[in-house]
Amino acid sequence: MSTTFTLDTSTSRANPTPAPMKRLTVPAIQRRKVEGKTAEPLVMLTAYTARQAQLLDPHCDMLLVGDSLGQVIYGLPSTLPVTLDMMIAHGAAVVRGSYHSVVLVDMPFGSYEASPAQAFASASRVMAETGCAAVKLEGGQAMVETISFLTRRGIPVMAHVGLTPQAVNALGGYGARGKSLEEHARIMDDARAVANAGAFALVLEGVMEDLAVEITNGIDIPVIGIGASAHCDGQVLVAEDMLGMFERTPRFVKRYENIAETISGAAERYAADVRSRSFPTEDQVYRPKK
Repeated sequence: MSTTFTLDTSTSRANPTPAPMKRLTVPAIQRRKVEGKTAEPLVMLTAYTARQAQLLDPHCDMLLVGDSLGQVIYGLPSTLPVTLDMMIAHGAAVVRGSYHSVVLVDMPFGSYEASPAQAFASASRVMAETGCAAVKLEGGQAMVETISFLTRRGIPVMAHVGLTPQAVNALGGYGARGKSLEEHARIMDDARAVANAGAFALVLEGVMEDLAVEITNGIDIPVIGIGASAHCDGQVLVAEDMLGMFERTPRFVKRYENIAETISGAAERYAADVRSRSFPTEDQVYRPKK
């Protein structure tokens, strides 16, 4: 990759040059919701590499370096084995490959739950070593003290409630949440609690649509839906799901391409050319100039 970078003195971030637009900020994301309404929904996708960030960045308001990289990049069975070092390495790559979007990095399982102090140590390392603008962590009322602790110390936090993949063992699976009146009320309380604690935005995942609408209307911060409702203030998807990189498509995903088929087809044609010795041709080899 031949991208060069300049240092933006106002943010101390390295940006690809030329930078045709100024990078968005956390306050700019917050200001998109005015008096409980977001006129233009916020666009967020996951990104894990510099090149992927370059391709997605012009079209997004936020790029999330999600701990979903555990399954997508590393082939792990869940997000639980993902480490802080993994998140930092990929987060730094995404920051280097973007110039417009707010870049957020997921806090991996075990890096923040023990105490606010542990969360600060992990989050400050993520921000210092990646140059990202904010971190994201899972959990509702149990995370109120931690969110408040981080935000008071200058670390913007995006919260995540509803279906929280890091708690999949406690939840008993990946099914939609909020079906019972009790769970509906608990998730609503979670959303209000993290908003009041200082989270600048909220990912709301895998909940019943009526609950998603109620939460979006009931809190002042932007609500980013995934398996929630078009009524939310924005949407997020795992980019590889949206692009059709996997055979299985979750119910809440709209597949916009079938990139897996394109890659497989290209590899098949390459293999055939190699085996038939029709690649490389004169155009791909070096010979003395006449």
